[in-house]
Amino acid sequence: MECGLTQVERHADDAMRDWIWEAIEELSPAPRLPLVLRHFSTGVTSYERIADACGVPVGTVRSRLNQGRPKLATALATTADAPHDNTARRLRASRVEAHETLAAAESGRFGALMTERWSPEIALFRGNDLVGDRSVLAGSMDGDLEAGVRQRLVHAVAGRSLVIWEMALLSPVDNPDHCPPSVAWLMPLDDAGRPHRLRLLHPRPVQALQSLTPM
Repeated sequence: MECGLTQVERHADDAMRDWIWEAIEELSPAPRLPLVLRHFSTGVTSYERIADACGVPVGTVRSRLNQGRPKLATALATTADAPHDNTARRLRASRVEAHETLAAAESGRFGALMTERWSPEIALFRGNDLVGDRSVLAGSMDGDLEAGVRQRLVHAVAGRSLVIWEMALLSPVDNPDHCPPSVAWLMPLDDAGRPHRLRLLHPRPVQALQSLTPM
């Protein structure tokens, strides 16, 4: 009986999570990203870091969260009887894709993977400012790997319109301060489910991203 109850509770938790994500997808992008970061990420939860991610002042983050929560409550009511995606399955697939992306990068295939799986319009942004195109992304990844930097997935968030991969950044042994300890990949998805923008968020976002800007 105890095992049966545990299974029922697990199904109930899964159903609740699917329902919440269905409601989140009903929101416009402006409140959606702050809400997802605040409540589903592990390292991008402070108002200051969310502001860096969104390219807006901290006060705007507070406003969007305050306005977004009642909108989410309304969306929950309107989607209660709607069909819901399987969030757990989507999350598992996203984790697999993150590991495959890192493996492709280490084998020199990051550029090829972007061509295969990401939007042709993929570009790197800092907040709302364009930093570089796919060639900058590929060059930056190759440069980090040549310097001995490795990434390891520690947390993922996966929706229909947004994916977040939170990575541990592992500096080379002979240069332990080479990079910040972590990086979050924030990836809005296009209508085909492909990343079309990439925002990299570090504890020191401006300094960390300056090296990605073409000279």
